[in-house]
Amino acid sequence: MDRPYGSGKQMMMGKSGNNGIADGSRAPSGLSRRRMGQWLALSLPAALLAGCSVIPKPGTPGTPPPPRETAPQENVLPSDAGRHRVALLVPLTGPNAAVGQAIANATTMALLDTNAQSLRITTYDTGAGAAAAASKAVLDGNRLILGPLTSEDVSAVAGVARQAKVPMITYSNDSAVADRDVFVLGQVPGQSIARVIGYAHSQGIRTVGAIVPSGTYGQRVSIALTDAARMQGIRLTAIETYDRSNTSAASAVRRVKARGPIDALLIGDGARIAVQAAPFAKGTRLLGTELWKGDPTLARTPAMKGAWFAAISDDRLPRFEQSYRQRFGAAPARIATLGYDSVLLTLNIARSWKPGTLFPTAKLYATDGFIGTDGVFRFNANGVAERALEVREVSGGTVVTVSRAPEKFTN
Repeated sequence: MDRPYGSGKQMMMGKSGNNGIADGSRAPSGLSRRRMGQWLALSLPAALLAGCSVIPKPGTPGTPPPPRETAPQENVLPSDAGRHRVALLVPLTGPNAAVGQAIANATTMALLDTNAQSLRITTYDTGAGAAAAASKAVLDGNRLILGPLTSEDVSAVAGVARQAKVPMITYSNDSAVADRDVFVLGQVPGQSIARVIGYAHSQGIRTVGAIVPSGTYGQRVSIALTDAARMQGIRLTAIETYDRSNTSAASAVRRVKARGPIDALLIGDGARIAVQAAPFAKGTRLLGTELWKGDPTLARTPAMKGAWFAAISDDRLPRFEQSYRQRFGAAPARIATLGYDSVLLTLNIARSWKPGTLFPTAKLYATDGFIGTDGVFRFNANGVAERALEVREVSGGTVVTVSRAPEKFTN
């Protein structure tokens, strides 16, 4: 999906050092030597090259976020000769407001954790219209847009931003919206399928069938599975579609099994459908998508035992959630990490970005990639974030990691 922040609010971000760590990593005054060491260890979020750790610095309980200015109605933002202007476009009103605010809060965390001062981030509410928010952002002189959240809003914003030569790093997971100046930071479904199929092949799986829901998501799963099976030399016996009724998925499983024996069955849907369909695939290894991530019903369902699926690593998530709770008094939406990572990414690029000039888009294609709270990632030639994923198995009433996410890209 796609995401939000406060309408027209401004934040400042710090300079990046030549060693890949933001200059904003200097410690606040008044720290003891012991706490100085702790602070430096926790300021590593600014280190964005693959292989560095990203651990957000916990905040002080009850400490409010820094004050935010509201963007003026006219195009008269303060002079920022030494700062980069970056717009954050997220829904702060409407049905996605809670998710948008969580992303906005996460960007605030990133600013605090890096003591960033070289960027001015102004937030614009897309809830009242993404194109209008983009127009205001461009008029205000922003050179980069973080967001928006949904693919529909991405299309609306791109029409405005492209004319002004302002690139976008979006929170969408729809690879179809990616372009030369539109980068997709969200997790794309096809990557989790490629990862789990690759792991399955390494474990001796040679024939696979699949059931997928009718509609766009099912079509994407089908394409991704076909490509992954071809690359791994796995025989794909059948892909059957279903609607999301209680009996349709089960019927689809029966149709796949009627086409011949299979080593594994991919259920290209969320955990609810997987749990319904699993009993009808008895004796067959089950494979899943990133949609299974975080659903406790998987581990409680005996028929799901031994199932594999791929997802981004949660290794750094507990520290992120702890810091977020301390600063904002609530649990963050899982997607909020994208807001945090987009700020770290921007700081990384800012090391070689002269204020007042066009954003150096070519820097986003670094083959070594970047690192964030969700692990290492890089943008491919199509502008879609490639992510290092881990493989998990439903086992013994819980979910365990059976193949860890790579820590760096090797090709």
